Amino acid sequence: MASQHAAQAGGEDLNLWNIVGRMFDKAAANLNIPEGLLKQIKACNSVYYVQFPVRIGDKYEMFQGWRAEHSQHRKPTKGGIRYSLAVTQDEVMALAALMTYKCAIVDVPFGGSKGGVNLDPHKYTRDQLERITRRYTAELVRKNFIGPGINVPAPDLGTGEQEMAWIADTYDALMPGQIDSQACVTGKPISQGGIHGRREATGRGVQYGIREAFRFPEDIKACGLTGGLAGKRVAIQGFGNVGYHVAKLLSEEDGCVIVGIGDVTGGLHAPNGIKIADLAEFRANTRTIAGFPGASPLAKATDVLELDCDILVPAALENQITLANVDRVKARMVAEAANGPTTLGADERLHARGVMVIPDIYLNAGGVTVSYFEWTKNLSHIRYGRMEKRLDEMYREKLVGTMEQVTKTRVPDHLRRDLLKGADEVDLVNSGLEGSMQSAYREIRAALKADPRHGDLRTAAYAVAIQRVAQAYMELGVFP
Repeated sequence: MASQHAAQAGGEDLNLWNIVGRMFDKAAANLNIPEGLLKQIKACNSVYYVQFPVRIGDKYEMFQGWRAEHSQHRKPTKGGIRYSLAVTQDEVMALAALMTYKCAIVDVPFGGSKGGVNLDPHKYTRDQLERITRRYTAELVRKNFIGPGINVPAPDLGTGEQEMAWIADTYDALMPGQIDSQACVTGKPISQGGIHGRREATGRGVQYGIREAFRFPEDIKACGLTGGLAGKRVAIQGFGNVGYHVAKLLSEEDGCVIVGIGDVTGGLHAPNGIKIADLAEFRANTRTIAGFPGASPLAKATDVLELDCDILVPAALENQITLANVDRVKARMVAEAANGPTTLGADERLHARGVMVIPDIYLNAGGVTVSYFEWTKNLSHIRYGRMEKRLDEMYREKLVGTMEQVTKTRVPDHLRRDLLKGADEVDLVNSGLEGSMQSAYREIRAALKADPRHGDLRTAAYAVAIQRVAQAYMELGVFP
């Protein structure tokens, strides 16, 4: 079981469950919500702990797993499954709470959940991971902790599309005849009911959130930045699915200069920019970013957090910016792509220095937003865009034809192709994601402007989430 004692580092509490609880209390203090209801929202409703054996080679290994359901104010509950040696009950409970709040912030109809198995996925073969995943899924089915209308997992640290496909297949085998069984999990391969755009969704959501912050010049000026995203120097901790896509999208679509990358294999610094496509190819061939010829190595991978840059994107694990290193962080904006990358003490220091922190419970909600789209796709049993794409193209053809008749000028072929193209599934997904991230950011910002006691975007984001969850409970009649 998880340790009951908070991790300490230099006198700082690094227990994520405690950190989330303290942030909740800070935001709730400014809200007119009954104490009993606040206690209900803050509590983790249920946690399932399991030990299960799996044959590995010529022996059996015992694995520890958890699945936490933080809140059922809206159903199903939703949250990823991570494979990591750092998985504990407290971590799973904290991440489930964060899922509750981020779902509320981007207004998707889920309660928060999270799961994990304590293991290092790199130490096991594909066949062994399949057996582990299927057995863990069977344990979730046994206790009714998975199902399209009950609890819907997704990928997280150490898991991906393949694990989600194994989960879906196991669920279908154990619960035969359910027409909506594909909706028991999201983040699946496209061929198994997945949705285009899900793989890069969290990274794209980070991109959209940063873009939205730059749409308010007065806010950007307050943290010492000016102008748009083009040319901004960005350092990213993490080069997994999220970190890679943040780097790729910000550099290719927004003109940012990626000056630093760090992950478990090493750290890189290049003041003139790192070519992300070249780095991705190098890592695919070598399984490391260390030794990449296009950049200088950092003494420690975590040194990427201290590089001279405009925007720092922590996209790895929790508790990366702490009181031990926060004073060496040079960025004027910290965009939290990971869950809980900044401790409370470090967050207060950054705020006091005028650094803008775009909080995790908003910024990395792109994954669950597109998971919601995948879930609804599975329930409706039809691909987004299938019915309307050709109609959209016909309308566009008429519009372009009318423009050409009126102007007596033919639209160039390369522009014509773009103008006539109807919306594919990925276009609709990205449009829905961008709209969700825009609306959520503006609500958080409005909450901060309406009540300056919140003090920063993180506290305002928690306040928005708590109020929405409280409203759901009151409308259900749980609290009069």
